[in-house]
Amino acid sequence: MNEQQDPLNFADLENFCAVAQYRSFRLAAEKRDSSPSALSHSLRRLEASLGVRLLNRTTRSVTPTDAGSELLTTLAPAFQDIRQALADLRAHSTKVTGHLRLNAPRSLAVHVVSPLINALTKQHPDLQITLVTDDSLVNIVEQGFDAGFRFGESLEQDMLAVPVRRAIRFNVVASPAYLERFGTPEHPGQLLEHACIGLRFPNGKAYAWEFSDQGRPFSVNIKGPLQVDATNLAINSACEGVGLAYVFEHDCQALIEQNRLVPVLQAWMPPAERLYLYHPSRRQMTPAMSALIELIQTQAETNDLSHRHRGQS
Repeated sequence: MNEQQDPLNFADLENFCAVAQYRSFRLAAEKRDSSPSALSHSLRRLEASLGVRLLNRTTRSVTPTDAGSELLTTLAPAFQDIRQALADLRAHSTKVTGHLRLNAPRSLAVHVVSPLINALTKQHPDLQITLVTDDSLVNIVEQGFDAGFRFGESLEQDMLAVPVRRAIRFNVVASPAYLERFGTPEHPGQLLEHACIGLRFPNGKAYAWEFSDQGRPFSVNIKGPLQVDATNLAINSACEGVGLAYVFEHDCQALIEQNRLVPVLQAWMPPAERLYLYHPSRRQMTPAMSALIELIQTQAETNDLSHRHRGQS
């Protein structure tokens, strides 16, 4: 009955390759983060297991035997392939993949959310993103979304929130022709004497225009000849002189610069609102969600730094 041989130890094989390539136990030990005596013991164990002498050792040199040279020729490229395969696997494991379903208000999609999603897609091209825009306050868990964008006052309970960017402001705007014909309101209460373009939520509820009097918030239930369900429609009607519109500042800024719209009641506008990315707190964080949050936080830091520099200049 043949005596059972010890199974080969791959660490011993790697140690052999290092010693045979560097032809030095000392140099090989430095590369392997080991000691010359440990490598010597490893090589004796390997030779005993194989029953073949692999290295010629003298006090001054270490050289492979013919059998050692033949084994090194086979093992060296094999171990290189293994190291490359492991490196590729680690790179793949850090690659952000999967499907991310997001919900956002339609009124914020173009100027706020879309640039963020575009940047995320460029950073992680293997990630699939579905963005659904909806001005109704949907339950993202029930609707199967991974996360949503919403103002802080509308966040659901048991949600984690990440501030997306600098706060967003509102403007009341009208065309120069409308103001020339009907005058410029000086107080929000005077809006009841003007044609105002109303905005309705998908549930049919009309949006009350919100203002602030020295930090005290109040709202005005406006009246007018037209009600729409999209901010861009309100802006278009305001440009045509139909009446005044209450819209996000970023949506009308270019038209103000072109003198197609004029902001009014600036002293009465409420403080800027903060937009948040929110997601369930009990759900395990996926790599895709982590990548989105990291991008949001990086952009927030960049914006803050840019604002500080402009303030110092």
